[in-house]
Amino acid sequence: MSDASAPGRASKDDNKLDGKLLKRLVVFLKPYKRLVILAIVFNILAAGLGPFRAVLVNYAVDDAIKITAVDDDSPTDAGASLTPGATTEPQTPALSPADKQKNAQNDPQTRYDLLQFYCLSIFGLLVLQGLLQYFLTLLMNWIGQNTINDVRTTLFDIVQRLSLRFYDTNPIGRLITRVTSDVEVLQTMYTDSLVMIISNVFQLVFIVAAMFIVSWQLAFATLAIVPLLLIATSIFRRHVREAFRSIRGLVSRMNAFLNEYITGISVVQLFSQERKQAAKFDKINKEHTDEQIRTVTYYALFFPVVDFLTSMSTAITVGFGGWAITGGSVELGDLIAFILLFELFFRPLRELSDKYNALQNAMASSERIFELLDEDSFISDSPQAQDMPRLARAVEFNKVGFAYDGVNFVLDDISFTVNKGETIAIVGATGAGKSSIINLLTRFYEFQRGSIRVDGVDIRDLRQNSLRSHIAIVLQDVFMFSRSVLDNITLGDENITREDAVAAAKAVGAHDFIERLPQGYDTQVRERGSTLSVGQRQLLSFCRALAADPDILILDEATSSVDTATEQIIEAAISRLLAGRTSIVIAHRLSTVRRADRIIVMHRGKMYEQGSHEELIAADGLYAKLYKLQYKEQLTTPLDS
Repeated sequence: MSDASAPGRASKDDNKLDGKLLKRLVVFLKPYKRLVILAIVFNILAAGLGPFRAVLVNYAVDDAIKITAVDDDSPTDAGASLTPGATTEPQTPALSPADKQKNAQNDPQTRYDLLQFYCLSIFGLLVLQGLLQYFLTLLMNWIGQNTINDVRTTLFDIVQRLSLRFYDTNPIGRLITRVTSDVEVLQTMYTDSLVMIISNVFQLVFIVAAMFIVSWQLAFATLAIVPLLLIATSIFRRHVREAFRSIRGLVSRMNAFLNEYITGISVVQLFSQERKQAAKFDKINKEHTDEQIRTVTYYALFFPVVDFLTSMSTAITVGFGGWAITGGSVELGDLIAFILLFELFFRPLRELSDKYNALQNAMASSERIFELLDEDSFISDSPQAQDMPRLARAVEFNKVGFAYDGVNFVLDDISFTVNKGETIAIVGATGAGKSSIINLLTRFYEFQRGSIRVDGVDIRDLRQNSLRSHIAIVLQDVFMFSRSVLDNITLGDENITREDAVAAAKAVGAHDFIERLPQGYDTQVRERGSTLSVGQRQLLSFCRALAADPDILILDEATSSVDTATEQIIEAAISRLLAGRTSIVIAHRLSTVRRADRIIVMHRGKMYEQGSHEELIAADGLYAKLYKLQYKEQLTTPLDS
């Protein structure tokens, strides 16, 4: 799997890539479609409340606070004359409807009532907006967390189904990064960014509409700075996307290095490689630090530019608004409302920048996540695949050819039969192809030529889980899980009871040492079985195999790492395991090989010879040569029947 996040690698068309990735990311929201629609509706509703508050402030200033001047010049009748000696009294001139309205507006009680109404309305909008924000926060986080859970579960399912060929070429640390930190980056996008971007867009639309409703002159003055802001955002977006991609790639490299380093810490310390390995880690860590600083530098440049442009727009709005008020084309309430709308206008712009940055970071992670989701190195069951019944007759290899890379064949023309209840041993020099035969029988890899049949049925027509449930493998390097001893024997199989596990342990000679553990079968095994000896781990692996009661038992160098005393216990356990069971044994120890009904000798990927121990010794071929080289000290030992 290529690492799309490798430092310095950038997409040629980020915009196009964003669209494709966003469509795929949105698919994970499909199970929560109705809740997402509800969140969007609530966000749009909340987005309109801010501009509406500013409009109410405009009305409050002009209708309830500002006193409207009334013309004091009283209209007189030019043709009227006073009678000499007549008593004159001041007469209230008749007021026009407009003057009456101004007087009503200037009435203190009326203005107080209006002000109270507007204040209560604004307060009510604030409460409503707060409640909407509270429920939106809960709703979006619930959607986001469940979506992240779905993404991580999907990735883990993919990881479980990938073929071993994939793991041969991909570091474990890189895969851990995909399932953990890369998915974690998507959390912000799902819990906040996607829906809030929609909300911010609608908020901008509402604010711009309110601006033009209040005063189109001030609206044009305020929006004059927006093109410069868009240019700055575009430049910032292009550079920060590349930085985020580099950071995700370096995090992956760091995790892969740490996983390998910690796993092999004993080798590092044994060969005094601490300084050399520390230098390698420092190099990766320094590159990661430099990329983080580069990202911070972009932010440090971008936000001051935004603040400067915002301040410029404020100055333009206030200056033009003051001039317009003196000219009578703009009211004081219009200017105050515009200052509020101006603050509201740049808030969603800043939030859009933040959300876009989070989205860009998520894009860098999603590229890597979808690479894993798109991985097709699966060994799939055929549509007509069936469950495997209990083995009745034989396992047959017929002219099987296999190459790990599809070109260089490590197995060529392999043909042999293992009858039910028969034990065969496979021997040969390192790299002869012994373990590859086992990998093909268990379908860890797909062969390119020939066929492998179980009771006449090609294994490619059997479901993998069913096939493997009839096979037990005991490996040289036994893997122990961080669980109890009992769980390491049963591996969570509900069909294997505690009594079955204890019986298997007694049969292979492991019961005594298990009982001596602090909590017996309930003793917790530490990571990779570090608290157990090699021999104890090997005995537990035999317990697993016996408790599973497999049709086919495979021993792959199962006794090569134990001491002589433990070997004697294991040899007795092997005798019980192999009794009446169809078995394939890969081993170097003479006692295990001699026990086989037939021995197959592998040499450079081909079957060189086969037969019983006595037949092959008598033939004085490759097996006899290997026997003399590897077991020279045992030549004088009487051969057991």
